[in-house]
Amino acid sequence: MTVIHHAPRLPKTFNRLAWSNLAAQSAEQIALVAAPIVAVIMLGVGEGQTGLLQTALTLPFILFAIPAGLLADRISRRRLMAGAEGLRAGALAAILVLIWLDGLTLPLLALLGFVAVCGTVAYSVAAPALVPSLVTPDVLPAANARIELARTVAFASGPALGGVLVGWTGAATAFGVAAALSVIAVGLLSGIHEPVRSPATRRHPLQEIKEGAAFVLHHPLLRPVFITQFIFNTASFLLLAVFVPYAVRRLGLSAIGIGLTLGMYGAGMVCGALLATRLMRRLAFGTVIGLGPVTGFVAAWVMALTTYVPSPSLAGLSFFLLGAGPILWVISTTTLRQSVTPPSLLGRVSAINIMSYGARPLGSALGALVGGLFGAEACLYLAAIIFGVQALVILLSPAVSLARQPAMVGDGPEALRAC
Repeated sequence: MTVIHHAPRLPKTFNRLAWSNLAAQSAEQIALVAAPIVAVIMLGVGEGQTGLLQTALTLPFILFAIPAGLLADRISRRRLMAGAEGLRAGALAAILVLIWLDGLTLPLLALLGFVAVCGTVAYSVAAPALVPSLVTPDVLPAANARIELARTVAFASGPALGGVLVGWTGAATAFGVAAALSVIAVGLLSGIHEPVRSPATRRHPLQEIKEGAAFVLHHPLLRPVFITQFIFNTASFLLLAVFVPYAVRRLGLSAIGIGLTLGMYGAGMVCGALLATRLMRRLAFGTVIGLGPVTGFVAAWVMALTTYVPSPSLAGLSFFLLGAGPILWVISTTTLRQSVTPPSLLGRVSAINIMSYGARPLGSALGALVGGLFGAEACLYLAAIIFGVQALVILLSPAVSLARQPAMVGDGPEALRAC
């Protein structure tokens, strides 16, 4: 007799969050690709100045992730997300007005972009903390897969859409569309019913931040997950830092070829997100957690193989694997984090996870240093070795031995002592 697995039904209030996430992530991606194009084409800035612009667009993840997590544990997460998205809409609309008035300058673009990304950080921190209150534990993996699918669709299509809008209709249209998507995200959030949380005892902010960091760093499951993610971000941005010049010089790719090859990363993410729920029903929970780092390791060595077999197809396969495997990691570890973290700590724990993005500039700097001294090939081998380290960290951890998703914990003192 054939057993038919029906896709889990998610509540309508969660579906509003998923659509809001798609709108918000699309707004972010369109704006992120439009800003440097505007800086170069409209304002005539050079490489050094665009580097400063990119710094302004990444700093909020390091500066404000922890404060956003603290807010997410103190106030309504839905209202925090709506306010953050409203802030982004306002900043993008201000850029639009300045373009119309011919008053946009690089400092203003950097400042308003910085403000917009602050909204992104708050939204990204609060969303994973809100999800467990909207769905039952048995459909939590499916809910996280839906959230990640929206993010990957935005990641895959947003940059292309942003480039097309700037190229065909002008910069104003791109920022106008991004601002409108943010407004739509706010409207969708307004229809979400968030269960009321018991008010937490207010303490000094530094004490609350320390509590969240200590929970992650002392937890036997969350600590290796954080370390693995930090190392993964270092290795992946080391690889990305040298790929374009390597692809031109060694693989003979044109600009279109490079775009198509990098696009395989987004394609892999979409495929992984679509398969995630099915895999998590069929495989042990810990096995799915281990799949992402192991697939990243395989992807890195496939890329390293191109130094001997300079094939664009191998490079495309590498980026596809680099997207497909790690998206399974994001979905499974987000579910793990939501399951073992007391609800009152979820915002701060999500913020600590966002802080692992701080490894990205480290990876880029490492690529610049090693690539400048020894060439891109050395960077690819080094990236493969670092990917091996992150796979080893998670494979030696107790996380990969989990047979099933852990039971959801509460806010009692025993939950805080469980680590």
